[in-house]
Amino acid sequence: MANTSVYTGADGSITLSTVAANGKEAEVAQGIIDANDLVTIGRATGVTLEVRAEVRAFNELGQRYATELRPGNVSVRGTIQRAYLNGALLRLLLGEAADGRPAQSWAQPSFNITLLAENAAVPGVKSTLTLHGVKLDQWSYTLPEDDFVMESAAFQALFLTVGDEGA
Repeated sequence: MANTSVYTGADGSITLSTVAANGKEAEVAQGIIDANDLVTIGRATGVTLEVRAEVRAFNELGQRYATELRPGNVSVRGTIQRAYLNGALLRLLLGEAADGRPAQSWAQPSFNITLLAENAAVPGVKSTLTLHGVKLDQWSYTLPEDDFVMESAAFQALFLTVGDEGA
């Protein structure tokens, strides 16, 4: 049965995890997550997630409408903004390069992000999106004159899984 609950940002939570089978990149990410107490991302706002599937139309000569739509590549990307700054997200982007310029190539951290939406007033009903093989590809810092300091990170993921419980 489909989940028909309506959520607000107050119903959401974000957690990070790794899978040991993912090797050195997951190991580096787990070290950063543990050292910076980043299992749960707090003070987050402006979280976006976009899944885009390329669809290619085949048009026959002389035909104005497509004859066939062919599936193409799928990309998963998004952003997270935080009213908090401790360098942890920047470390998840740079790995060991966040502490200085490494002498050689280094492993960029790879981890999972779980987005959970659950309304406390409707127990047992929740929506879960798990992004697998996430790598941060952009980090920015905003210092406005009279507003909160914000950091933002953009990411890409290999794939996502979806789970809805209750209805």
